[in-house]
Amino acid sequence: MAFTGKYEIESEKNYDQFMTRIGLPTETIEKGRNLKTISEVQQDGQTFTWSQHYPGGPSITNKFTIGKESEMETMGGKKFKATVQMEGGKLVVDTPNYHYSSEIVGNKLVELSTVGGVTYERVSKRLA
Repeated sequence: MAFTGKYEIESEKNYDQFMTRIGLPTETIEKGRNLKTISEVQQDGQTFTWSQHYPGGPSITNKFTIGKESEMETMGGKKFKATVQMEGGKLVVDTPNYHYSSEIVGNKLVELSTVGGVTYERVSKRLA
């Protein structure tokens, strides 16, 4: 399934618990709650450019190729190395402390991030 598109957050589950678990300060968590974050994805075969645009805040862009180790940055600004895999149409990242998956369901981008037993679900609708 092609991921290319622009997506706006439609719903979130476990936002506060997850952001606390990854170590964001309370002030940052408060600022981020209910923001209409825009995700912009460009897919060129096995290579992706994935950007998160936070209204009134920073933008984060990660570039990666399926099956190759890449340096990435979290929404908390931490950098790490990981290898993104494609499993049954889902993009999956596993590290010792973090699990992430994303897939296209209909016209929505569904993302799951798990840290320390807390799973954050973000569903975004396609804009373009």
